[in-house]
Amino acid sequence: MQDARITLHPSQQRMQVRADGVLLADSTDTLELREHGYPPRHYFPRKDVRMDLLTVSETTTYCPFKGHAVYFSLGERRDIAWSYEEPMEEVEAIAGRVAFYLVVNK
Repeated sequence: MQDARITLHPSQQRMQVRADGVLLADSTDTLELREHGYPPRHYFPRKDVRMDLLTVSETTTYCPFKGHAVYFSLGERRDIAWSYEEPMEEVEAIAGRVAFYLVVNK
């Protein structure tokens, strides 16, 4: 992006996400999204996420820099992950990838 508000950085470092001891995501192919004013977030390819454990929630949000997001829950843990199915052109590389609010372990 021209104003560099959002930058994407491919990572081959192994990244994992766990909730209550359950491994939800494990990948060496994440995209780290850095957005001014927010903590960095790793976007995981769906093939590396236990989508069978997540359910689509009713929550949706809109970001003027990324587009519309859909959210996922894990049992009683609501909206722990999100995805931009059709993001804006500037960040189209995150399309369909999943990011988590949970701490990502390296």
